[in-house]
Amino acid sequence: MLIRIVRMTFAEDTVESFLTQFDKVAPQIRQFPGCRHLALWQDADVPTVCTTYSHWDSADALERYRGSGLFRDTWASVKPLFADRPEAHSYTLARSTDAIEQAMSAEASN
Repeated sequence: MLIRIVRMTFAEDTVESFLTQFDKVAPQIRQFPGCRHLALWQDADVPTVCTTYSHWDSADALERYRGSGLFRDTWASVKPLFADRPEAHSYTLARSTDAIEQAMSAEASN
């Protein structure tokens, strides 16, 4: 699984437009083959900063989405709303919650 986090900073007067666009396209992104999870976060202290958090089956699945018309159209409509360059990062799971809890249980029983 690949976790993708994209942090975007918007101009103050474009945040609502972005949120409206996200609400329209999110169901389509979520149904894209290989997408397992999609959420949008808004910074509690800086509301012009929004972050997408998504889970993908693999890097290849994410790349298929990034090469799709859905991505190109979405990005073309969102890009003019940015006040700063977005930051994107991809992660793989190094330690799951279950693994951490099992290690804690094993340590406690020793």
